[in-house]
Amino acid sequence: MSTIEAPVARIREFNRFYTRLIGVLDEHHLDGPLGIAEARILYEISGQPGMTAADLCRTLEMDAGYVSRILRALKKRGLLARKRSESDARRTHLNLTRSGREAFAEIDARTRLRMEELLQPLAPPQRDRLLRSLREVQTLLGGGNAEEAAVRIRTHQPGDLGWIVHRHAVLYEQEYGWGIDFERVVAEIAAQFLGRFDPQSDGCWIAERGGERLGSIALAREEGDAARLRLFLVEPDARGLGIGWRLIDACHAFARQAGYRRIILWTQSNLLAARHMYRKAGYHIISELPHNSFGQNLIAETWALEL
Repeated sequence: MSTIEAPVARIREFNRFYTRLIGVLDEHHLDGPLGIAEARILYEISGQPGMTAADLCRTLEMDAGYVSRILRALKKRGLLARKRSESDARRTHLNLTRSGREAFAEIDARTRLRMEELLQPLAPPQRDRLLRSLREVQTLLGGGNAEEAAVRIRTHQPGDLGWIVHRHAVLYEQEYGWGIDFERVVAEIAAQFLGRFDPQSDGCWIAERGGERLGSIALAREEGDAARLRLFLVEPDARGLGIGWRLIDACHAFARQAGYRRIILWTQSNLLAARHMYRKAGYHIISELPHNSFGQNLIAETWALEL
């Protein structure tokens, strides 16, 4: 037996064990009405409304014909809606219908329950060992992009806005010394966003890896055909993985689908990393205003992007 044959056999043995353990071979995933490929596609569209079939093929590395057949089946079942792009007639945006969102919510709940059942018998040290092993597998087999590939961009859930306020307050105090006054401002923005939230015109996205939140961004209706980008954050230990760009892309895709023609945002001149990203994404400064806030002399900037 060659030096490679034994590892190959061991990996194949593990594959058989794990696919049986999580029910991959079942006709209906987790005893639900859908197969695992259909469920995975609902998962991706739920996390990034407005994505295209080409986006799905790239993300999942699936054959275009196979994806097309699944999308037709999901649409026939009333779980999926297609909308032709107003800016490019060659692109069709994919969204879950109300029935689709309900179906995904049920699958998501069943998945979480199944994972909890698997982890429940393990003591905390055993769970930590398992998670370290899973990360090691991703790193070794996924190459340099393993960490980035493991990050999911999803729409917000209950508790996410509270986390956004908390992390903004902590990080901006640590990095800029802005204190409680800044936390109050962020809390007011989050409360206003939730109070006026309309899923047709507003969105909030969370970057998540292994259940850990790594970043956020939100978009809220402003006036007319303009929207405002808010609550953009990437955790320090997750920077450099392209998460910020993925959040911005999700926000922009939703804005175009919702029919917005302009996105504006408010930032400060000393937030150099964020300003660099805004400029590269096509935003430009339309106004500046010196002010004293959070115990410091600052220059507020309003930026705009024409879609």
